[in-house]
Amino acid sequence: MKTALVIEDNENNLELITFILHASGYATRCAMNGLDGVREALRERPDFILLDIQLPDIDGIEVARRIRASESGLPVPMIAVTSFAMAGDRERVLAAGCNGYIEKPIDPMRVMTQIEDVLARTP
Repeated sequence: MKTALVIEDNENNLELITFILHASGYATRCAMNGLDGVREALRERPDFILLDIQLPDIDGIEVARRIRASESGLPVPMIAVTSFAMAGDRERVLAAGCNGYIEKPIDPMRVMTQIEDVLARTP
């Protein structure tokens, strides 16, 4: 079973995302802030990461940079899940090392298709 690391500080969003992932056959690990997310990603090496950008300690951009700087071997796919929707936000997130970008509020009927599309495009 593939495992997703969900780094999300909002409990409602975390619950919804993990429910959707479990219903689609994925195991999950969770972190509610950026520093814990970095530690978890490096310790457990998930199959992919869903990353909120607005976190209470370090932001998701910094989380992505730290994970990318610490990786060895194939990079873990990271997908930003964020309410940032201003001009240039998508580019900043991708430049930090994310492989995809999903805007909040997430659509429960489409989010797995969006995730699987990004994973299919990621080596």
